[in-house]
Amino acid sequence: MKELKIPSKRKNLFLRVTKGHFATSHSHTNYYIDVTTQKMRLSEAKAVAQELLPYYDTSTIVDSILCLDGTEVIGACLAEELTRSDHVNMNAHQTIYVVTPEHTVGSQLLLRDNIVPMVAGKHVLVLAASVTTGYTAQAAVEAINYYGGKVVGISAIFATSENVCGCPVRSCFNPNDLPDYAGWTAAECPLCKQGTKIDALVNSYGYSKL
Repeated sequence: MKELKIPSKRKNLFLRVTKGHFATSHSHTNYYIDVTTQKMRLSEAKAVAQELLPYYDTSTIVDSILCLDGTEVIGACLAEELTRSDHVNMNAHQTIYVVTPEHTVGSQLLLRDNIVPMVAGKHVLVLAASVTTGYTAQAAVEAINYYGGKVVGISAIFATSENVCGCPVRSCFNPNDLPDYAGWTAAECPLCKQGTKIDALVNSYGYSKL
């Protein structure tokens, strides 16, 4: 598998992808989107946060950021940007909670009692590594609504969906940057029908070759 690097206008922001046949818990795809360094390297996490900032900087109140897929470093960087006093924004001089939910066996999201006050009655921004099928983002929206929060947006490094549960999805990269990206259910996957073996299993932690 050969990794490709798609640049952006920002020096430290790239989309790293590998073409092949990959299986996630929800779908099969023809690309593996590798966001490992964006999630774990501070300079790249800051670049992602700065790219997403203009969507919320002057028009959106954000009290909490709900981080999915291990995006806590990006979430902290985005919270810092949104609360900087030299920005003309809705959150200057205020604090923002950076929250991580738990996952139940049925893929539902769970917040413990001590975390619920950080979401209940709050304006919550959902942050994900990618939004393609939309299942995880939808689960996040449903959980926030259940716990009494208000979803003010969904952000991701890469997204193919523009809207989930009526909430706009904003991303650093989209299908315009990767025009031949495709995803299917396991039953509909044309690569499986052609007899092409799966290269790797993929989840939010990374991939495991088969």
